[in-house]
Amino acid sequence: MEPGEIIILNGVGSVGTSSTARALQAITAAPFLHIALDACIGILPKRMVGHPDGLTFDTHTAHRRLCVAIGSGPVVAPAMRGMRHAVAAMAAHGNNLIVDAVMLDQDKARDHRDLLSGCTRRFVALFAPLEVLEEREPARGERMVGLVRWPFDRVHRGMTYDLAIDTSSQTPEACARLICATFGV
Repeated sequence: MEPGEIIILNGVGSVGTSSTARALQAITAAPFLHIALDACIGILPKRMVGHPDGLTFDTHTAHRRLCVAIGSGPVVAPAMRGMRHAVAAMAAHGNNLIVDAVMLDQDKARDHRDLLSGCTRRFVALFAPLEVLEEREPARGERMVGLVRWPFDRVHRGMTYDLAIDTSSQTPEACARLICATFGV
């Protein structure tokens, strides 16, 4: 069986990874499944959210703006590693995937690259100015305000991408068309 093709969209919350993934699904020639790695948060026991062994949210101010630093404890790390392995297993079974991620360090990206080494994989950076992201964040309604500021300088540091897109000047549909045209999907 031929392994699937993988497109990994990496960016902070409110940058448009999920919207771009859905727009991309609508126009690719072959079917692509959308996997949001932060869905892992939804599978954690509720008691692990806000718990030092699970996910912690340290709210403080930075530059007179609300900033929420996210910490992950010993329950989250293996769950996220398992999600990366699940993505690799899906791809190994011939599924084309759009992976919606927030990779905050090179180790996670390296893990993705290693696990998906037998597949055609493309890494796409989605970014926008911090001011734009902080403007979008409260409009979403389902997330804590301040979540974009802390990872903003971390998410693309030291990363290598096949394509980078500024989502502040393009719709998710335009981003999807650019991805399709660039990679021929």
